[in-house]
Amino acid sequence: MKKKILVSVFVLLAATAAHAASVVVTVNKTTKQTITGFGAACCDGAMCPYGTDTAPVRLLYGPTSKIGLNIMRMEISPSFNGDDNAAWSNYNWQGCVPSAKIVKQRGGIVFGTPWSPPGAYKTNGTAQGGKSDSQGNQRGKLREDCYEKFFPWLNSYLKYMKSKGVVVDAVSIQNEPDWWVDYSGCLYDPQDLVKLVKNYGHMLDRETYPGVRLISGESLGFTQNYTDPLMNDATCRKYIDIVAGHLYGHAPLQYMKNSAVLAARYGKEVWMTEHSVTDNINHLPNWHENLIFAEELNECMLAGCTGYIYWYMRAHWAFIGTGESKYGTSNKKNTLLPRAYVMSHFAKHVTGSTRLTTSQDKTSGEGATTEFSAYIKGDSLIVMAIDTIATPYRVMLKLPYDVKSGTHILSTGNEKENMCQESEIEIDEPKRILVLDMPGRSLNTFIFMINREDTGIDGVELTEKESSTTHYDLLGNRYETPDHLRPGIYINNGKKVLIK
Repeated sequence: MKKKILVSVFVLLAATAAHAASVVVTVNKTTKQTITGFGAACCDGAMCPYGTDTAPVRLLYGPTSKIGLNIMRMEISPSFNGDDNAAWSNYNWQGCVPSAKIVKQRGGIVFGTPWSPPGAYKTNGTAQGGKSDSQGNQRGKLREDCYEKFFPWLNSYLKYMKSKGVVVDAVSIQNEPDWWVDYSGCLYDPQDLVKLVKNYGHMLDRETYPGVRLISGESLGFTQNYTDPLMNDATCRKYIDIVAGHLYGHAPLQYMKNSAVLAARYGKEVWMTEHSVTDNINHLPNWHENLIFAEELNECMLAGCTGYIYWYMRAHWAFIGTGESKYGTSNKKNTLLPRAYVMSHFAKHVTGSTRLTTSQDKTSGEGATTEFSAYIKGDSLIVMAIDTIATPYRVMLKLPYDVKSGTHILSTGNEKENMCQESEIEIDEPKRILVLDMPGRSLNTFIFMINREDTGIDGVELTEKESSTTHYDLLGNRYETPDHLRPGIYINNGKKVLIK
């Protein structure tokens, strides 16, 4: 049973409790990006035997799960047509099929990323990146005479997966094209990617696989030198649907925020497709480290991100325990870890919403002990609030609409009883100014019901380019052709739309 909290309204913030610090957050009507969703990768190692262990996706995915993930990343191994006889490939495309089927059945999105194209297409003749003495330090790149083979190879992956009952929603060009490795990898200079997409992007078979989207090369640090050239070329923009990258070495409000500028201008989605957040991989993350993860999720949203995909699903520093006793008794195999519940604050509530600007939107990734962001989804107004230090805060929320009721979802520590506690917020009459408690070292999701008799939200000022025909279902799946929508409720430009 939910607890009840009575909300009081104060004329001045000074009238709040003397022992709590104070902060004012003004939420505006101005909208930014619509959030497609959150997810993780189906990877060799964490889900051995490769991808066929479906326990992680069963625990993490779908609107009725405790976590609510809806995007899954798969590796496109360098095998030909799914067999594992190609050089240096000890797994094949079959591996991800069982997990992908479950994610799709639960309304999710699946996409594939090549770590390397087939070795026969490359300058070093192998799927390996080439950075090792045994490989003679040969820089493995896609040979220019094989550029025309690249997209047909991706088509063969789409064909194979469809034959196994999985319709893949998107394919990427390359995992970390800027990172020279001794494992499976392929190097591309920024202009290599422009040349590949500009001259051969039309070969991705969108007629046979309608709705499939193309993701840019996913650079190691989400750097502009890999994203802007694709957005500055009109032909490349025609073929690239999602601008993507990783966060290694750079906080979201640095390079990622800059890379999102042109993407937003041209109506492209922005996905963070890989990162592992931990201060020390040799132990279970403490609560402070999990709050830092919450801050990364929040800052990605503030940077313009529309999709966030974590690295492993199952690891002691990820979402599901591995059973390794050296990391403590909490690391039980196939049990949800605190980091998963942190992710659920965003995955279950922010997916499908449109971000609103606030007076507390961060402009840099340093120095703040509290962070906030706000969203609108149908008649729900959502405010995320994070306090990383022991000092409790009292937050005055100045909202753009009168609200009549609310729910507070609170996480305050790594113990299960401290995760995602729900309390009802009682509001005695519809109002726009509320004062709420935010405990020290806490992650808070405040969900308010807007006081509207109709189901839509009027008066929303749009600042980002968004097609009037673009609709999102309540799982965050994006649809560009409303004529083909199934009956149900969708979000279009901040409004809830009923399709009959």
